[in-house]
Amino acid sequence: MDNGLIPHRYAMALYKFALEHGTTQAVYDEMKTVNASFQANDRLAKVLANPFVGREEKFDLLKAAAGDKVENDYLGFAKLILDNRREEYARQMALAYCDIYRKANNIARVKITTAANLPENEMERLRELVKKAFPQTTLEFSEQINPDIIGGFVIDVDDTRMDASISNELEQLRLKLIQ
Repeated sequence: MDNGLIPHRYAMALYKFALEHGTTQAVYDEMKTVNASFQANDRLAKVLANPFVGREEKFDLLKAAAGDKVENDYLGFAKLILDNRREEYARQMALAYCDIYRKANNIARVKITTAANLPENEMERLRELVKKAFPQTTLEFSEQINPDIIGGFVIDVDDTRMDASISNELEQLRLKLIQ
């Protein structure tokens, strides 16, 4: 079976369940925390996939991965994936749930990459630029520093990229010289 299909089906089922209970936002926050937990600790996935780790220990790990305040909907979901032995897909399920929630609520993720730390007023100008370009969309901003872009900035809004970096301009010049 396709590894993307299993997580998506479970995530869709959780979304519909949370929608019935009015907890989609809370579960979304928990799933973002779960994903961050997997990102912060790569051993988490290995422990969940280990057949020698007990069910209760795995449940405790999934509960801890969701943060301090955990909804009953998420706890029931954690038990469900453990009952069906799908715990190795926990991170993919969290990512799939976040994608489903964002699509249903017209939310876009925005990543602003700069070569160095910008003053807050400059960063705010970039955020306002994006807000004007996507007026009907709720935006979730994140920022990243990447010295390899040399200067300028790169803004990614979901699958759309605006690259105003010096490294990109240099690459464009290089390509023109080759032609």
